[in-house]
Amino acid sequence: MDRTLQAGRSGASMWPWLAWAVVLVVVDQITKTLILNHYQLGDSTFITSFFNIVRAHNTGAAFSFLSDAGGWQRWLFTGIGVAATIFIVWQLRAHPGQKLFGFALSSILGGAVGNVVDRLMHGYVVDFLDFHVSGRHFPAFNVADSAITLGAACLILDELLRVRRER
Repeated sequence: MDRTLQAGRSGASMWPWLAWAVVLVVVDQITKTLILNHYQLGDSTFITSFFNIVRAHNTGAAFSFLSDAGGWQRWLFTGIGVAATIFIVWQLRAHPGQKLFGFALSSILGGAVGNVVDRLMHGYVVDFLDFHVSGRHFPAFNVADSAITLGAACLILDELLRVRRER
């Protein structure tokens, strides 16, 4: 195997992590395409007393941050996504044998790429998962956002476990 895709004596490869990221991007894009093909902006379907499927567009970042900034944010968030992708691939290459760390980073990578694809194709991110309680709605999100959140939680857990091991 190419030495650039291996690290250390473990012989671990970053390919499984990149494959996981690709799976997340594919699932994310399929679900968003289904929403775009079957829902108009603002349409929703009641699923349970706390969950709906809805079509929403987010031109901003998390929780619609900067969504009304006039358009420049599309390129800012795309650039951040591209920079994050480069950094994450570099980290995966350097640490392919660290399972929780690799899972965390590849989940973030898949989510980031999924949302960058949306920004480039549509100028906004397609959101459709709508959770609510007592009439109060959490901001709608998507598979990519879920992967980023899962990856961030796993990254925190990985760091806590690392600190614990060093004691």
